[in-house]
Amino acid sequence: MLQFGTASHTITASKSIKDPDVIISQNGVFRLGFFSLANSSNRYVGILYHQIPLQTVVWVANRNRPLKDFSGILTISGDGNLVVSNGKAEILWSTNVTNLVPNATTAQLVDSGNLVLNNGENGGSSILWESFQHPSNVFLQTMKISTDVKTGRKVQTRSWKSPDDPSDGNFFQGIEPFSIPEGVIWNNNQIYFRTGPWNGRIYIGLINVNRVYFDGFYVVADDVEKTYYETYEYSTDSRLIYFELESDGRYVERIWDAGKGDWINGYSSYLTDCDVYGKCGAFGICDSTKRPICSCLKGFKPRNIEEWSRGNWSSGCFRTTPLHCQRDNNNGSEAGQGDDGFLKLKKMKVPVFPDQSSITNGECKDQCMKNCSCVAYAYDAGIGCMLWSGDLIDVQKFSNRGVDLYIRLPSSELGKLVFDIDHIKGIVR
Repeated sequence: MLQFGTASHTITASKSIKDPDVIISQNGVFRLGFFSLANSSNRYVGILYHQIPLQTVVWVANRNRPLKDFSGILTISGDGNLVVSNGKAEILWSTNVTNLVPNATTAQLVDSGNLVLNNGENGGSSILWESFQHPSNVFLQTMKISTDVKTGRKVQTRSWKSPDDPSDGNFFQGIEPFSIPEGVIWNNNQIYFRTGPWNGRIYIGLINVNRVYFDGFYVVADDVEKTYYETYEYSTDSRLIYFELESDGRYVERIWDAGKGDWINGYSSYLTDCDVYGKCGAFGICDSTKRPICSCLKGFKPRNIEEWSRGNWSSGCFRTTPLHCQRDNNNGSEAGQGDDGFLKLKKMKVPVFPDQSSITNGECKDQCMKNCSCVAYAYDAGIGCMLWSGDLIDVQKFSNRGVDLYIRLPSSELGKLVFDIDHIKGIVR
């Protein structure tokens, strides 16, 4: 006979919960149970913060198949899976693990906010399934957002369709290895935002972070096994903190303010239109302090003047004068390396898709100059040399932080340049 209870933090084959019952993690941080959202009568099973007055959902089981009434039951089914079913005994959601031992599994809600399906009554040693491996739109402490290149398996947050509808939205947040790992938000299959490369301490394309990346946030990259993950744990900060991927693609840090009785926003991925990936197209540069925000890099012109004048910069820019090395190569002669130079742009968000080189700072320029397809380079002490070939996309001018980016130009273009104290601190030949 099924028993229903509210005090425990565990669900077993003989102990289920039905709407509106809950289970509560051992120290009362989170609860698992049934809830509704504003402007909707749909019922969902999810994990919520338990000790605060504001309903705050961090995970939803049946996000795409809501219950239509209060008949819902959360139980361990005959095959050992945790399932959400309605009054007609229709299964609306399942952990969907195969080859389980019937009557041997338990589901436990732990204080990290993780819901774990185990073998055995007391948690056992074998984790069969966990909600941290199947996130909704929230990134909690100790959760690992990950990519396994060999298997193709990704653990990503996915936005809700709207603030009142937790079904699958269009945005995903995850970690992409590229040649240097970066945090990325996708809008369906298009990059929407990127953090810039990880340098062992911070993502170098984020400027509006304070404590976040200096206290407990880190990225682990295993280039042999091809596994990559990001995680965080603020051991010195007792406040409730989480990250949420909103339905409009913004990625926001929430910090509980007990005095206000509300969540306040910390870090946000979106501050200006320049934070949208590739806003100014190839070889464009985005500066939120300028009007218009997009311009072409020195030595480049808009590819489509008409679109550009209307504020559609996606077609980007093209090089007005070929590099000397390209002309020399076309003429079949030795590359005249001395005829190209580099323009230094300070405080920049580096373009996407750099190639990484372990050579020292002083040799970055030489390595780039030797390869005619190298169109830019930068250096970060934690990364080493970054080199770019092909289009330069998602270049942004920062007001603080950022790195020096060196753009390859023919000497004829370098000679034309008027020294602008904001952008140009010297030409390197």
